[in-house]
Amino acid sequence: MLPDSNFLSVPLWIIDTLSIVTLSLHLISMNFMFGGIIILLFGKFEDKWNNPIVEKFIKLFPNAMAMTVSFGVAPLLFVQLVYPQQIYSSAIVSGWYWLLVVAVVIIAYYALYASAFSKKTDSRQKIYLSIAFVCLLYVSYIYTSVFALAEKPDLYKLLYAQNQGGTIINPDLNSYLFRWLHMLTGAVTVGGFFVALFGRKNEPAFAVGKQFYLWGMVASIATGLVYMMGLGELMKPFMKSPAIWLVLVSLVLSLGSLYFLFKKKFTVSSIMLAVSFVSMVTIRHIVRKLALIDFHDPSTMAVNPQWSPFVIFLIFFVLAIATIWYMLKLFFGKQK
Repeated sequence: MLPDSNFLSVPLWIIDTLSIVTLSLHLISMNFMFGGIIILLFGKFEDKWNNPIVEKFIKLFPNAMAMTVSFGVAPLLFVQLVYPQQIYSSAIVSGWYWLLVVAVVIIAYYALYASAFSKKTDSRQKIYLSIAFVCLLYVSYIYTSVFALAEKPDLYKLLYAQNQGGTIINPDLNSYLFRWLHMLTGAVTVGGFFVALFGRKNEPAFAVGKQFYLWGMVASIATGLVYMMGLGELMKPFMKSPAIWLVLVSLVLSLGSLYFLFKKKFTVSSIMLAVSFVSMVTIRHIVRKLALIDFHDPSTMAVNPQWSPFVIFLIFFVLAIATIWYMLKLFFGKQK
């Protein structure tokens, strides 16, 4: 007889909290990298490939990629712990595209390292960054389509019944197109913030970052609102949930962050942006619960505490944060 695996190893509120925290860290590092690549490719910097701000970003991209992957493992495992059947089933339907993500991420990783090791005057940096951009664009689309499909059990059952080859991409584009665009524009917004931050003493670079931060935020708010209006039957429970208040909080804090960035008050701006970011991740978390409540309610799952693995995770999670903090301190500290 097989052992029962349909239980939570720690209380649900701990899993939800860690899922939101780790996903926020993953998305911040990913947005720094992905948004930064977009801005470096399309931003109008002075003497771009010799610009010190551009050089700093290029040198940081491989580290940001490592952070993105490392921080991405935990939230993926947490969501699979709470929604094992839904996530697994949707990934199976798009199996080949899902598995290809690993190879695409490796290609992007090598392209970022190739760019970082290139000479400042080497025009191949643009080629390497373009390769990384295309790879990350693919990953973002596949992840968005698969996780959107996981919220529609009736659809993935139908798709799997029609084709078990793992070659189907979520055909319900309307359900996740603006969700995907919201993520892309959000990446540009965060990338713009860091360009402005790094270039705060370099007025041309600051102007580039400020411009991308402004228009990225405008596009992010617009696509987010369109996505919210397209929730359909979920709109009524969404309006009754804490998520609607988090939308207001996120909107106000985002605009406040924009105002203080223009004033070059980066500490206040970054705090407001971070809280707004966590609020948006929490909103996404609530929407998933509302979408799947009729199929699977995590609050009804049995809790069979296994504290030893949980403590080990916390120890290494804290060590990882400390290590990354130390690496960034070295990178931005005084160098000979």
